This record gives sequence, structure tokens and C-alpha cells, in this order.
Amino acid sequence: MHVELDEPKCVASGQCVLAAPEVFDQRDEDGIAFVLDEQPAGDTLDAVREAVAICPAAAIRLVQR
Repeated sequence: MHVELDEPKCVASGQCVLAAPEVFDQRDEDGIAFVLDEQPAGDTLDAVREAVAICPAAAIRLVQR
């Protein structure tokens, strides 16, 4: 699975960082999220699924590659 983040859609709520801090972080200047690990596995992948579910902007998705 591959993590994709649509940065222009991000509203900087930080929910993804709280759900999966090993996969997501936020820029200091504006709080917009970015991906640290585009191909998480195991328990980390479960945390990313949670981040996808709770993102208020629906800016994150998992895609099969």
C-alpha cells in the first residue's frame, strides 16, 4: 500500500500526525501535513487507515500499487 496526501486539500488539523506520527508530520510554517513513510507496513498501516478515516479534509488515501 502507498500513502498519498493531497497537500492543497489539507486543512492542517494534525489528526493524521496524532494517529500515525511515524508516517505523517506537519510543516512548521503553516501546519500542512506531509508524508514521512509512503509505504508503511504492519501496525503502522493500521494507524494510516485510522488517519485516512479521521482526516477532516479527506486529503489522505491509501492506494494499491
